[in-house]
Amino acid sequence: MERPLWIDGYAPEIGDIPQESVRERLQDAVSDPFNLVVHGPPGVGKTAAVRALADAAHEDAEGDLIEINVADFFGLTKKELSTDPRFERFITPKRKRNSSKADLINYVLTESASHPPVSGSYNTILLDNAEAIREDFQQALRRVMEQYYEATQFIITTRQPSKLIAPIRSRCVPIPMRAPTREETVSVLAAIADAEGVPADEEGLSYLASYAEGDLREAILAAQTAAEANGELSGTNVLEPLKHVGLDNRIEAMLAAAEDGDFQDARSILDDLLVDEGRSGEELLEEIMDAARTRYSGDRLARVHTVAGQIEFDLTQGTSNRIHLSHLLSMLDPAANLDSPVETP
Repeated sequence: MERPLWIDGYAPEIGDIPQESVRERLQDAVSDPFNLVVHGPPGVGKTAAVRALADAAHEDAEGDLIEINVADFFGLTKKELSTDPRFERFITPKRKRNSSKADLINYVLTESASHPPVSGSYNTILLDNAEAIREDFQQALRRVMEQYYEATQFIITTRQPSKLIAPIRSRCVPIPMRAPTREETVSVLAAIADAEGVPADEEGLSYLASYAEGDLREAILAAQTAAEANGELSGTNVLEPLKHVGLDNRIEAMLAAAEDGDFQDARSILDDLLVDEGRSGEELLEEIMDAARTRYSGDRLARVHTVAGQIEFDLTQGTSNRIHLSHLLSMLDPAANLDSPVETP
């Protein structure tokens, strides 16, 4: 059985967020649900901070927080959009037949904003990685924000706030989210190590914080890797297990998220690898399959290979790497029935 990831098990509450200014601004937003733009570099905890806000502001955060990964959402084909379990409830067969992809996107945005909240007086819509949204769709989003401002709080996370059009920026309170300092990262790691019962010292935690270079997600993944290898987080020994696992950790985290049906997180990691690091689809497919061979066996592994073979062919056609690799990730959800036997001719 795969051990649970610390980045999932220790998702922060507002009071746990290391950046003091972010804690204060989010606490204000609990009682006054204004629109927000949370911006900062990758891995600093933007999405986790929004989820912490939703947990504090909504009695049923799972029901009243609607997460849309922009790179995922706007990269979907018309067919994928209309059959996505997050959105298919909004799209009737007639609308699917008679609407363009742009129409469906606008309709889903409108329906998400107007959908009655489950537990409170408003919904929160998180638009993650918003730098990927085209200007024409930003104009559509602006109109939705204007129409449903009383019933829906919009929170936008982005690495590049300058990519947002001025009418959207003017309707949101900006929250800059810097990378945590080494001391702040050490504090987060120390709390997790204490909760896990893993011996740790200042030297080991400081090495891990330096290794992650301000990426809190990377620091937590590295700490878990070192703890599982050494049984402690002490001294220079913490770095030894990390010599060959930088990319492996993120691939494993991406697969684990996909297996849990958390495609927003899985695709967010995929976007980091494809966009931020510029890795090719073929490279990532090879890394994914290397990890799959250690995670799966039997019919499940055979079916993953079958799907990957088609993905490999699709990648050679020069179409969207992201769409094809996202399709492979979607097949890792147990609901995709990957454990069923592979049909043979």
